[in-house]
Amino acid sequence: MEGTKTNFPKNFLWGASSSAFQIEGGWAEGGKGITVADVNSFKRSEIQADSKVASDFYHHWEEDIRLMKEMGMQIYRFSISWARIIPDGDGEVNQAGIDFYHKIIDCLLEQGIQPFITLYHFDLPYALVKKYNGWESRECVMAFERYASVCLKAFGDKVTYWQVHNEQNLMVRVNERVNITADDAWEADRQRAQMDYHMFLAHALAVKACHSIIPDGNIGPAVSSTCTYPESNKPEDVWAARMNDWFKTDYCLDMHYYGRYPGYYMRYLEERKIVPVMEPEDEEILKDAKMDFIALNYYRTLCVRYLPTDEGHPAGERAFPINEVDFDQYGYFHHIKNEHLASSEYGAQIDPLGLRTVLNSYYQKYHLPLIVTENGLGAADTLTEDGKVHDEYRISYLREHIKAISQAIEDGVSVMGYSPWSFMDLLSSHEGFRKRYGFVYVNRDDHDLKDMSRIKKDSYFWYKRVIETNGDEL
Repeated sequence: MEGTKTNFPKNFLWGASSSAFQIEGGWAEGGKGITVADVNSFKRSEIQADSKVASDFYHHWEEDIRLMKEMGMQIYRFSISWARIIPDGDGEVNQAGIDFYHKIIDCLLEQGIQPFITLYHFDLPYALVKKYNGWESRECVMAFERYASVCLKAFGDKVTYWQVHNEQNLMVRVNERVNITADDAWEADRQRAQMDYHMFLAHALAVKACHSIIPDGNIGPAVSSTCTYPESNKPEDVWAARMNDWFKTDYCLDMHYYGRYPGYYMRYLEERKIVPVMEPEDEEILKDAKMDFIALNYYRTLCVRYLPTDEGHPAGERAFPINEVDFDQYGYFHHIKNEHLASSEYGAQIDPLGLRTVLNSYYQKYHLPLIVTENGLGAADTLTEDGKVHDEYRISYLREHIKAISQAIEDGVSVMGYSPWSFMDLLSSHEGFRKRYGFVYVNRDDHDLKDMSRIKKDSYFWYKRVIETNGDEL
């Protein structure tokens, strides 16, 4: 594992990623509707930036795409805002929104960059929350199928690569992202299970629509990957680590691949008495939706010990959460800090080997091509007086993770591309512009827009060289 030689295939796709609500701004321009992401960012606007301006890609897209071209990007993975296409989620199509994304796609293609489109990245139209409580209703599934078909028909002659949901397996665990507001923990989990199921159904319908509308289209999910270590070699801890991976990610991939919940997850749903309502016709829909690849987002690994049940806490009930994402669960797992790993300033435990591990794990199980669509280091970057950003810490992080991808390829894993998070600084969901990920610095603070100028960080020039040499010079 000490070698530095890389072996990326000649057709390997190098790129970078973003999402609509975190980068676009223009939140009330061009006919766009309000989204769940907007509403929740507005609630935090006193302490951080919100989505009204974000990185202002809506007005800077030509300049930004030129910077992508100069860096050598071959793909740009970005999301379309559902509410920019259909402002109320299931009503009239907004032609101005269609036209905006046509301009983006055309400009990318003119610069030799393939668009890699995510249909849904945490930004459900808020009108669907008010009408149906969002994903809890099958009406939302039907609305998404229509929205996906509108996009596939509008852009399918120009775009080959598509993702359906970004990190459904993580999104559904964060109450504000799916607009779960119930105070009762059981009711929140009941809604969560139903919403999760409906998103699986929507994913399957979108996959089917893509294969029908775009003959050579490729479509798949983007999951938040999970690699968990046991605190000790006690069998209970080893089992807890397995269960954390299965509960946080693998159940989701199994549902996409096989069209059904694995047995351990169905047992959990039954234990909690939250089995979602399913219709007889759903089984065929879910089973027939064959994804073409798996996209995975990877930032860090986790560590757990076994957490037993007791008289007051039945199996499956949540316990002492670190946060909504890495929750503890009685009868399953309790999260702890891995003392063998360094952590970023925001607490993520840095572990390149974990990326090699998940790439091998997913490929050995599903035998589908893989692409890394998010990987990066969030940090409070400093702009020097002479207008530079020296982010060697980011370069070091990315270098080691790119090496891990190369090692996975040597292991026999089919990896088709790398699109780290993110091309430019953008609105971090809970840290605003204090936490930056980009290769390009956006000159603004949370409450001071400044001149919104774009400044190339040291990592920009480093990654440009990585792309030029197909990963040979790290």
